[in-house]
Amino acid sequence: MSFKNIIGNDKIKKYFNNSLQNENFLHSYLFLGKEGIGKFTFAKELAKYILCLNEKEDLCNCKSCLCFNSNNHPDFFIINEEGETIKVEQIRKQLIDKIIEKPIISKRKVYIINDCDKMTREAQNCLLKTLEEPPEFIIIILISSNENLILNTIKSRCTSIKFNNIPENLLKQYIEEKLEYKDLTPTLLKYYDGSIGKVLKAQEKKDKLIAIENIIKNIQQMDFISFIQDSKIIYDKDNILEFLDFIIVCLYEQAKIDKKFLNCIPYINEGINRLKSNAYLDMTIDILLFKVWEEVNEKSNRS
Repeated sequence: MSFKNIIGNDKIKKYFNNSLQNENFLHSYLFLGKEGIGKFTFAKELAKYILCLNEKEDLCNCKSCLCFNSNNHPDFFIINEEGETIKVEQIRKQLIDKIIEKPIISKRKVYIINDCDKMTREAQNCLLKTLEEPPEFIIIILISSNENLILNTIKSRCTSIKFNNIPENLLKQYIEEKLEYKDLTPTLLKYYDGSIGKVLKAQEKKDKLIAIENIIKNIQQMDFISFIQDSKIIYDKDNILEFLDFIIVCLYEQAKIDKKFLNCIPYINEGINRLKSNAYLDMTIDILLFKVWEEVNEKSNRS
């Protein structure tokens, strides 16, 4: 029971290893922590061990593990794997109506409710009675990145397990060894903020992010026309908010050398707010870039 696919959170691994060894489980858990730090992966691996018929080893060929590995286990259920809004009908159909049915292969049944904070209030209230009086063979794992959206009555009926961000050194090792990044920069690592999910989400845009970082690093050596031309990479409606978030990280890193880069951050935040209010993208970015370049170059030249 190594939880070998999980990076970090060793205390949580130890806690559940003890639970598995002693066959001592609670009926409901609430996994909390930043998005992308491995909560869902951990929940799935834990579910596999709970349902295992043998010694709960990593390489087990019992009927339960074979079914689990083929995504065809009759005693394992994932609600909302894609992270959409969860309505009351979904909770009733996928959980409430079937939860009293006894396990088919294993001793228990495991339900994972992913992004449970996306349950409507009606869906959460519907789940309450099951959390209060679950069948003895049921384990429910709720996963959330925003516990403020979960009713207190739900939280009070679950044991909260708080996951930490992945330490920078472990995340760096994972990125370099598993993803084989050859050009991981300290700024990129800071942007990933301890989240493997964020790394994977940004993987296809890595080269663009590095290009953006170089633009910010060299802005003081660029005239305005060159800066605007090189910055055309930012004008991407599908990724613009992500790029602007990354620029903020770049500015903070550059501010360690020159504090006036901090003065640019309000311009980025203003642009983000305007875009979220459906402002015209090109004009918003034009104004934003002009203010940033002027702050770093022209204002200093005039003083």
